[in-house]
Amino acid sequence: MLQTTIHYSIHFLVPILIALLFFREHWKVASIIMLSAIIIDLDHLLANPIFDPTRCSINFHPLHSYYAIGIYIILTFIKKTRIIGLGLLIHMLADWADCLMM
Repeated sequence: MLQTTIHYSIHFLVPILIALLFFREHWKVASIIMLSAIIIDLDHLLANPIFDPTRCSINFHPLHSYYAIGIYIILTFIKKTRIIGLGLLIHMLADWADCLMM
């Protein structure tokens, strides 16, 4: 239960807090963009089984790979893609925290 709470708190609360702290003028739009990063979980559909509670997503699924994470880091340094890059990195943080608690 604690693992699930931490995982989804990072997925949903952290993006909103970051938007409120760093993108005050447009915090609602920034929140929505960062929250929409959860769409990368569609790569779980490529796995068999689709969901395995004992599997770490980091470096297992294509959009959760170290190469993809490198691209997400680069996105944070480009002004036009900074918010989506942050959202994707927050998503990776949530999944990494999940891996640590397994």
